Amino acid sequence: MQLTRGRTEGAALSTDKRSVRTRHALRTALAEEIDATGDLSQVTVTAVTERAGVTRRTFYSHYRDIPDLVLQTEDETLEGLRAPLAKLTEVHLDDLRKAVEKHEPCPGSEALLAYIKRRGDYLRPLLGDGGDPAFAEHLKLMARGVVLDRALDGLDLRAIGPFFDYYLTYAISAEVGVLVRWLDGGMRESVRDMARIMTALMFVRPGDLYDNPIDLDIPNFVLDVMFPEEDGND
Repeated sequence: MQLTRGRTEGAALSTDKRSVRTRHALRTALAEEIDATGDLSQVTVTAVTERAGVTRRTFYSHYRDIPDLVLQTEDETLEGLRAPLAKLTEVHLDDLRKAVEKHEPCPGSEALLAYIKRRGDYLRPLLGDGGDPAFAEHLKLMARGVVLDRALDGLDLRAIGPFFDYYLTYAISAEVGVLVRWLDGGMRESVRDMARIMTALMFVRPGDLYDNPIDLDIPNFVLDVMFPEEDGND
């Protein structure tokens, strides 16, 4: 199944209640078909419309084909995530510190997770092994675009460069991986508990869970990595 990002030439997105219900039914049917077949590429328009209880004509009034249904679902999800993610990036370190001291989640994290949970019925299969393997990567790219400018604000200039780029990649990949794991596990933890878990994960050091933490002088370590002393070796 070939998926090409970007809006298609299909019908414009309608917001009337009947259209919204129909699109929701088709998304739910898509998710159920992915679960049933275990492979997005095996999902057909016939199977989706039968599950959704709509006609093929109704389907084609909203989407061109299954790839279009997938892409519009993903694009609308990514666009909807921008606002709560941007709000999360606006949290100041002092506010985060106060929340952590009270064993509270990072401000804004519950709103972001609530958005994801409301859409968990179709995000889980789409992000799972049988879904769209590119979806998680597009999610990471969107997050990077939203986070980057804010992350650079006030950054120690010594950290700018490859180390920061790898750090941002590492952090975003880890967060997306945790979200996928939460979805795959059926979202057993509440939004609040998951927000607290993800907040705590940001601060875990090697050895912390074994009562043998390893402290690292990050600024000096980074300087040594980025500007090693000349030792005559390539």
